[in-house]
Amino acid sequence: MRLARSAIGRGALVVIPTDTVYGLAADAFNPEAVQKLLDAKGRGRQSPPPVLIPGIPTLDALAQDVPEPVRALVAEFWPGGLTVVLTAQSSLVWDLGETQGTVALRMPRNQVALDLLAETGPLAVSSANTSGLPSAIDVIGAEEMLGISVAVYLDGGVAGLDYEPIGDRAGDTSSTIVDATGFATNGGKLVIVRNGVISRAAIEAVIGDALAPVDV
Repeated sequence: MRLARSAIGRGALVVIPTDTVYGLAADAFNPEAVQKLLDAKGRGRQSPPPVLIPGIPTLDALAQDVPEPVRALVAEFWPGGLTVVLTAQSSLVWDLGETQGTVALRMPRNQVALDLLAETGPLAVSSANTSGLPSAIDVIGAEEMLGISVAVYLDGGVAGLDYEPIGDRAGDTSSTIVDATGFATNGGKLVIVRNGVISRAAIEAVIGDALAPVDV
């Protein structure tokens, strides 16, 4: 953990376990580090990474105009496998890529990840894989894909064991992504943009008709 904190502090990349899949992490406020993350995955700036945070209070520090249905969802599913896309605070000095003023946030349910986040603050974290390949669920799989582009690998065993892989891809334990950025203009609806380990039924049970129909 000490080596991981040091690596993040100097702008290097770290692979961390989360409750869903392994993640490739960089200092969210270091543009060069975020670019290293994108380069390691083989992605362009049009695919900005989500940001992992250490607790629900950080939500309002990074996002503005958080709708009440989002607050209900994070109260129910954080820490856990739910990512929410919101309008980023305009005062933030960071460069995650071509975000169009948005940010995807999640609080993971993994103590290793939370301990690191408590020390470093928000981390830009994308799945630990190269683009087009399945997300790594253990540290060996991550190392095979990312190799020496990563300074420190933290081994937390196999990820995703607490979830049923019910997402868009067979066997995938990635988080469910809910987009709230259109809430003010689409009639107060949240939209599931990626099906993951938190089911549509579970989300609907919390926010009811604030969840947009599948065909919207």
